[in-house]
Amino acid sequence: MKKTVLVSGGAGFIGSHVTVELIEAGYDVVVADNFSNCDRTCYEGVKKITGREDLPLEVIDFCDADATKKLFAKYPIDAVIHFAAFKAVGESVAKPLMYYKNNLMSFLNVLEAAQEKGGCNVLFSSSATVYGEPDAVPVTEATPRKPAMSPYGNTKVMCEDILHDAVKASEGKLKGILLRYFNPIGAHPSALIGELPRGVPNNLVPFITQTAIGKRECLNIFGNDYPTPDGTCQRDFIDIVDLARAHVFAVTRMVEGKMKKDVETFNVGTGRPYSVMELLNAFEKVNGVKVPHKFAPRRPGDVTAVWADPTLANTEMGWKATRPIEETLKAAWAWECKLAGK
Repeated sequence: MKKTVLVSGGAGFIGSHVTVELIEAGYDVVVADNFSNCDRTCYEGVKKITGREDLPLEVIDFCDADATKKLFAKYPIDAVIHFAAFKAVGESVAKPLMYYKNNLMSFLNVLEAAQEKGGCNVLFSSSATVYGEPDAVPVTEATPRKPAMSPYGNTKVMCEDILHDAVKASEGKLKGILLRYFNPIGAHPSALIGELPRGVPNNLVPFITQTAIGKRECLNIFGNDYPTPDGTCQRDFIDIVDLARAHVFAVTRMVEGKMKKDVETFNVGTGRPYSVMELLNAFEKVNGVKVPHKFAPRRPGDVTAVWADPTLANTEMGWKATRPIEETLKAAWAWECKLAGK
């Protein structure tokens, strides 16, 4: 019997890539999304990549508890991967209540529905933001969490704690894995799915590609006075396909009963930091394009430098990031060019 995985927020950037990898690994997938921060482009792209024209799609707001319970009753769900959340750091600083309401309520409803169903494996998409401004880098899973630099980061911290408490109280009905992502970038090599922000991008690479294609006049680099080699922030940029593959390893670990604790945590990163300027220079070099840019004041909520020690994920799950940054940046540009019809 094939195992069924529910992917909440499955039509978005990360969710669509994870859906592809799950299907290609032999899982049945149910995509669920309310399309508040995406359209059907990536969902349709997933169908083309996988040949699954019958891919189930449920249009649902996970803040609706009754609708969430009905969804869990409709399918034989063995695991749920929860992506459905607002994700812009800057916006969360400006609209904290909106972020707390949406990100916490949706996850609470998923956990409650999973438990009422009689048991389920829950994979939560956490974030390196839980480490805040770390005392030392790279960070391991044992690195202390710091007070979040933004309400978005705080919702990740709170949802991690909620999952631990829910699993502990579930009497074996729930098990969970927390994947702490670093900075997912790129697009599928097919150029059929990729990052598709609405309005002005909040993430670096789509802003780079939109500026390179002429959609934006200039790339703002927020801060050039950080205590880093070139003054710009350092991040662990991970290819979106590598990140998606990590979810397959985690789901398989859960459904095959290989977990060593009822809740496990893994960093999902490359272990190699790139500064904003390094990434920009690499993009220009591999794609042969110039990106107009200027320096702007630091952005609220940004940390100076953070990158992963991915040893635990490498050794315990057997997963490792393998795609070189050059291929990642080529894929991001190919996706932008496809969107522009070039």
